[in-house]
Amino acid sequence: MLWVLLLLVAAATVLYPGFLRPANLQDILTQNAAVGIIAVAMTFVIISGGFDLSVGATYALGSTIFAGVTKSTGSVALAGVCALLAGLAVGGANGTIIARWKVNPFVTTLGMSSVIAGLAYVYSNSAPFIVDQFSFQYLALTAVAGVPLPIWILLAVFLAGALLLSQTGYGRNIFAIGGNEEAARLSGLRVPWLVGSAYVMTGVMAALAGMIDASRLGVGQADVGATVALDTIAIVVVGGTSLRGGEGAVWRSAVGLLILATLTNVFYSLNISQHWQLIAKGCIVVTAVALDSLLRSRRT
Repeated sequence: MLWVLLLLVAAATVLYPGFLRPANLQDILTQNAAVGIIAVAMTFVIISGGFDLSVGATYALGSTIFAGVTKSTGSVALAGVCALLAGLAVGGANGTIIARWKVNPFVTTLGMSSVIAGLAYVYSNSAPFIVDQFSFQYLALTAVAGVPLPIWILLAVFLAGALLLSQTGYGRNIFAIGGNEEAARLSGLRVPWLVGSAYVMTGVMAALAGMIDASRLGVGQADVGATVALDTIAIVVVGGTSLRGGEGAVWRSAVGLLILATLTNVFYSLNISQHWQLIAKGCIVVTAVALDSLLRSRRT
């Protein structure tokens, strides 16, 4: 996929001469920081043998709570804590149902997605929270050393995720569970706790991503995040992490993020409809999964 990324960048510079301008590259990373943050956590979940379809709804809930609490109390810090706690609660619920009660991840996270979306609509009364407080936009509009804060957060999350997955016993245990959950259990690993922690991670990161985008737009609303789950799973799978579990890496998700972010930027520069973009993303995901299955079957 590194070769795919390089070829795609070469094609992008031909189709869109301004692609490699620093300002454009900065815009690409800023616009995709939120989904990239969720993709890091999704990498852990998929390697462990599961996946999380509720991240889009959790993203919307984080956005709504962050804006709503800020508007009602005036405290951005309190709003941020509330949003992250909501994400923690969602992840904890998903992890408990999947890891402790042994309910299928697809059924659990799909059902929870509906529950979370409903809660976001109830809390917001189906209306957006518009916040004109400058401190509310600090998270998205502040620059450090000339680089927007969301990019620094994205880089920090990717670095922390990469180190956690590749350099710690926790990461090795996640791989072991994805490779063979029963063998991992028999070897003494705390499988329910480990699996549950991965879903807690996606819940918290999805809420953080919602906070960042709410801060960037100045609005928190419950009807955002419709494509977030597809985008994050696409990033992880396109990067080379296997949907069957037990194989993957955070750096691969970084490559997947850059591939899809480059495609989106080129699509917009060429004024291609968002509907066609959705079709392209879906085809990319299906193709990536098909190639993964083909390569695995050849290895075995």
